[in-house]
Amino acid sequence: MVTAYTLPPDRLAKAIEYARERNRLYFIAAAYGFAVLAAVLYTRLGPRYRDWAERATGVRFLQAYLFSPLLLVTIDLAELPIAMRYHWLAVKYEQSIQLWSSWFGDWMLGEALSLAITGLLVWMLYTIIRKSPRRWWFYGWLASIPLTVFAVWVEPVLVEPLFYKFTPLANTHPALVADIERVTARGGLAIPRDRMFEMNASEKVRSINAYVAGVGASKRVVVWDTTMRAMTTPQTLFVFGHEMGHYVLHHIWLGIAAGCIGTLVLLYAAHVVLRRFGFRIDDYASLPALLLVFAVCNFVGDPVQNALARIQEHNADIYGLEVIHGIVPNPAQTAAQAFQIMGEIGLADPSPSPFIEFWLYSHPSVSERVRFAAEYDPWGQGKAPKYVR
Repeated sequence: MVTAYTLPPDRLAKAIEYARERNRLYFIAAAYGFAVLAAVLYTRLGPRYRDWAERATGVRFLQAYLFSPLLLVTIDLAELPIAMRYHWLAVKYEQSIQLWSSWFGDWMLGEALSLAITGLLVWMLYTIIRKSPRRWWFYGWLASIPLTVFAVWVEPVLVEPLFYKFTPLANTHPALVADIERVTARGGLAIPRDRMFEMNASEKVRSINAYVAGVGASKRVVVWDTTMRAMTTPQTLFVFGHEMGHYVLHHIWLGIAAGCIGTLVLLYAAHVVLRRFGFRIDDYASLPALLLVFAVCNFVGDPVQNALARIQEHNADIYGLEVIHGIVPNPAQTAAQAFQIMGEIGLADPSPSPFIEFWLYSHPSVSERVRFAAEYDPWGQGKAPKYVR
C-alpha cells in the first residue's frame, strides 16, 4: 500500500541530483537570457537591423519581416546553449531518448514557426503604437485577447501534430475508451471519442504525462502512450479523470483569462519602463528593450503563475479521485500508486525546498499528491464530495 512517496536509495540520489541541476539551470537560464538582451541593447543591434530593413524596403510590413527574424534569430542562437543543456539533462537523467539530430530538427521547426508568427505580431504591435503612443498598451492588450484565444484553439490542431503523432484513442485502445466512457458518465459529461487522443511520446521521451488542450471544436484530452504502458487501467483511468477535471472545471478558459491579465501587466510595464528610459517606443529598434522588460516581468511573475497552476492541479486531483469512485476499487490507493509511478519515472524530488516549490512548481510536489490521494475519503468521513456527487 502506498501512503507516502518513496524512492530506493539509488533513484533517490539521482532524483535529488536531477532536481538540483534542473533548478540551478532555470536561474542560470534566466540570468543568461537577461544578459543576452542587455548585450543586444548595448551593441545597438536593434538600430542596425532596423536601418538595414529600412534601406531594403519602405513598406513597414515588410520591414517587420526583415527586422524581426534578424533580431530573434540572433537572440535564439545566443541562447541555444541553454536549450541544448536542458535536452542534455533530460537525456542524462532518462527523461528523453531523442537523438540530437531529431532535437535540432524540432528546434529549427519551432524557430520557423516562431519567426513566421512574430513578424506579423511585431508589425501589428508597432502599428498600434504609432497610432496611439500613449494608450498603445491598452489597445495592444485588446488586440491580444482574440489572438490568444486563436492560438490556444489552433495549437493542438496545427502545431502539436508537427512534433508528435496523434491517434484517436478509440483506434489504439478501444477497451480503455469503453472504461473511460464509464468515467465520463459518472461525471455527467459526454466527451466525444473523437476528442480523446493517444500521443506517441515514446518516440522522444520516457517520461509520462497527459493533458487537456484547445478550446471549442479543438478541445481534446491527450494521454501519452508512455503513460498507458507504465500504468494499469485503473491508474490510467485516474489520470484521465484528472485531465477530465481540467476539462469540466474550465481550466483552459481560466488560464486564458489569467494569461490575458498577465499580458496587460506586461504591456503596461513595458510602456512605463520604455518611456522612463527615453526609448522611442514606435521604433522597431525598441523591440530588444521591450523583450527585456517582458523577460524580467515573466521571471518575477513565475511564482504567481505557478501558484495558480498548483491550485488548478490540486482541484483536478480531487476531481479525478471523485470521478473514478465506484468505478475502480480503492480509488485513493489507485491515485496514490499513479503518483508514485509518475515520481519514479520522472525522478521527482521527494523533498523540494519550500522556495523551489514556491517559485518553480506548477504542480503540487509528488510527495504532497501521494499523501493527499492516500488520505482523501469524504465518503468514509460522511462528507459530501467537492465536485462529483
